[in-house]
Amino acid sequence: MIGRDAAFIKSAYRFKAWLSFFVLTCSMILQSPIGQAQNSLAAALQEQSEFLPVREAYRLDGALTTNGQLRLYWQIAEGYYLYQHMFKVRHADASSPANLSISFPPALDKTDEFFGDVSVYYDEADLTAALPDGATRLTLAITYQGCADAGLCYPPETEHLLVDVVTGAVTPTTFEREPPSAASAAATGPNMTLLLALGLAFLGGLILNAMPCVFPILSLKVLSFATGDPGEHRRHGLAYLAGVVASFVLIASVLISLQSAGRWVGWGFQLQSTGFVIGLAYLFAVMGLSLSGLVLFGGRWMNLGAGLATAPGTRGSFFTGVLAVVVASPCTAPFMGSALGYALTQPAFEALAVFATLGIGMAAPMVAISMSDTARRWLPKPGAWMETLKQVMAFPLYLTAVWLLWVAGKQSGVDTMAAAAAGLVMLALGLTLLRGGATARIVGVICMVSAVMLGSVRGDATPSAGKGERDGIVTWSPEPLETLRAQGTPVFVDVTADWCITCLANEQAVLFTDDMSRAFEAAGVTYMVADWTNYDPEIGVFVREHGRNGIPLYVMYPGNLQAAPTILPQLLTASIVTEALASVSR
Repeated sequence: MIGRDAAFIKSAYRFKAWLSFFVLTCSMILQSPIGQAQNSLAAALQEQSEFLPVREAYRLDGALTTNGQLRLYWQIAEGYYLYQHMFKVRHADASSPANLSISFPPALDKTDEFFGDVSVYYDEADLTAALPDGATRLTLAITYQGCADAGLCYPPETEHLLVDVVTGAVTPTTFEREPPSAASAAATGPNMTLLLALGLAFLGGLILNAMPCVFPILSLKVLSFATGDPGEHRRHGLAYLAGVVASFVLIASVLISLQSAGRWVGWGFQLQSTGFVIGLAYLFAVMGLSLSGLVLFGGRWMNLGAGLATAPGTRGSFFTGVLAVVVASPCTAPFMGSALGYALTQPAFEALAVFATLGIGMAAPMVAISMSDTARRWLPKPGAWMETLKQVMAFPLYLTAVWLLWVAGKQSGVDTMAAAAAGLVMLALGLTLLRGGATARIVGVICMVSAVMLGSVRGDATPSAGKGERDGIVTWSPEPLETLRAQGTPVFVDVTADWCITCLANEQAVLFTDDMSRAFEAAGVTYMVADWTNYDPEIGVFVREHGRNGIPLYVMYPGNLQAAPTILPQLLTASIVTEALASVSR
């Protein structure tokens, strides 16, 4: 485990220069907490040689108590700590997956850069686990996770203990790693190879162009190829390709780095940051104002944000590619989930190759149009209608900004949403005043600074109720899932988020309809929702265990614990869900 972690960190070090630019820019403009994680990673990279191997930092011993419980004692090296919520004790046999009950001693409260407000143990951790009644000899898997104060967070570590209740002996043992679960095999395919993952990534990138979060951005760029010099069009197409691929590689590098630091994140992870969501809402609003003709970008200092995508020359095409990747993050196309799930279980080079291929697939239609004279002849002839189209395309961007503000409200409360909406008004006013005289420009700059300050406001109100509050829907967690299955109840798990457009489309068109609710009730299937709108490491682990690294994720569990779960496609139809319900109801 340590060798694999060190390989991840070593690979991340090769991309440190790119990561520093990308993450620092995002954290400064959008005030995202990702910057803090990247800074801690940089410190970890510099001090890598000073960290202890995981089993030297945390030394585990086990013994049986007089009342038949298992005592687990960790001696923790100085400057290291263990998370209370990450301890798990379970049968090593996959046929008995339930976690054993653990009694915890008092712990220290800590605000942690990886998990937020947590309880941790320094120096030592002394726990007791209740053994099942009637057990005489069993092998237990003990899972724990810890970090160093210096900034490195280890991945979860699992050790195995052989417990002989009759003799009272507790000894470390080796245990053959369990084969991948049926769920994971269904997600990534039992014979998934790098070549197959590259092919799926390319197809997923192609389909990503048709997603509602991407298409409006690209349509106007495609129409610009209808006239002009063919050589210039080819240069623009290659610049767009470079922007898309570079963005995907940078996102993959940050994703790999955060995962190697112990933060379980997936595709679209940046949208779990309220600051990033608000910054994206501002960007969409400014782009809409530009298309409406209310804001005219000009001047050297204006070549930021949306101005980069509208800039003349190949630079504008490059940043159109960057922008297309940013706005694609709430969408997951078919084939993407399996490809990315495979990629992030591989060495860094292979993972980056899959992400780059995803970018090539996404850029392929634009590049093909820029290269082909025949394709350009099929484009509509330019005319006054293009100005009308430009005005019309501004309104989907405004609606997207409203939706992103709603997501921010769901994450951090209605006060945050109201402050961000006021910031949008100040931003529009500031951009308008910049077109005036010297005094108006000064006031405009003040308005824009105010917009940034309002966007950083976080209300005291708790986030809005999640999808788990709907009638007939149960909030997901591992223990209730295992309990329901042990009782013979089939369970459908829906991993979703308010920022996931594909998730929202599936819910409104299929899952949350009255007919489907009656179908779930008739089949006796419990509907569980894992809401990943905000960062939740347990949900991240659940997604990763099923061979995916992004959402939506739909898993149908039969009531029989011995039966394998089924992973449904990322784009649902009523017939797909009905067939899955019928398979478990029988």
